[in-house]
Amino acid sequence: MTTTSPASVDLLADDVEQDLRASVRKALERHAPVERLNALYDGADEVTAPLWSAFVGLGLPGLLVPEELGGAGASAREAAAVLEELGRAAAPSPFLTSSVVATTALVALGDTTILPALASGEQTAALLVRPTARRHGPAALTTVGLPADVLLLPDGDALYAVRGAGVTPVGSLDMTRPLAEVDLAGAERTLVSPDAAAAIDRALLTGAGLLAAEQVGVARWALETTVAYLKERRQFGRVVGGFQAIKHRLADLYAEVEQADAAARYAAATLATDDPDAPVAVAVAAAFCGEAATHAAEEAVQLHGGLGMTWEHPAHLHLKRAKADELLQGTPEAHRAALAVLVNLPGPEA
Repeated sequence: MTTTSPASVDLLADDVEQDLRASVRKALERHAPVERLNALYDGADEVTAPLWSAFVGLGLPGLLVPEELGGAGASAREAAAVLEELGRAAAPSPFLTSSVVATTALVALGDTTILPALASGEQTAALLVRPTARRHGPAALTTVGLPADVLLLPDGDALYAVRGAGVTPVGSLDMTRPLAEVDLAGAERTLVSPDAAAAIDRALLTGAGLLAAEQVGVARWALETTVAYLKERRQFGRVVGGFQAIKHRLADLYAEVEQADAAARYAAATLATDDPDAPVAVAVAAAFCGEAATHAAEEAVQLHGGLGMTWEHPAHLHLKRAKADELLQGTPEAHRAALAVLVNLPGPEA
């Protein structure tokens, strides 16, 4: 096992990450313009399928799949670069749920049955982890990343692949990351592994760590877009960005986004090398980046003035993505509580 430390890890993007980021951004600019994202709220999805096809062409579904199973054999750092661009665009994609979370669990289990189809992008998968109110009986669960061809169902320590489950969309704040209720009654189940607890934990840890990269993408978009707008917007005969109070807010926001970026990059680096510090790094990144993304998106809405409140401006898309992401893999409060345990902080009774 390779270990890293904050002092030795290089957090700067290498040429591979930069080239990958540029390719992903080009695909997003082509297939996920604002007007198509807004149409999701009217029930018209002209984004997900074409964008996924473009991702398949780039080999992104198999990024974390070993080469012998048809994947790229890349690391969490490359996956983080993809997710940061997805955050910048606030675009819908099963990349996180299928190509990161589900794939990580299956790779850890040494699966050779499902992974090849995931690597090629022919199929997608989603991990079911959250029971909901039992409106349809004890088999009802809620998940994101649907529709998916294969659902991975934890049952005790075992993991099953489920096909043919009933799926009912439910209301979601962020329609670029929709929710669905799953009814497993009558669905076909196939045992993937009788002892999958460690693999599931690894998948959830990786998902939380790389979600932080997406949150950084949201935050950086909000910062850069707001700065560009305030350099041009004039009020009382002056450029708005020249007001002292605005400068202070932007400086504070810049520092917050850079700190979030460093935390997310370090989390991805520890995941990429199986570093023992990964749980701590992920907890720090997940706790900090979630709130940073929401704060940056809120600042974007407010500092754009009336324009930021309009449906046509993408600020609302990024604010909704930030709020949805803040809950997706555990709240910042939950990650701080986990961090306290990991670093042996005394409880309130101490």
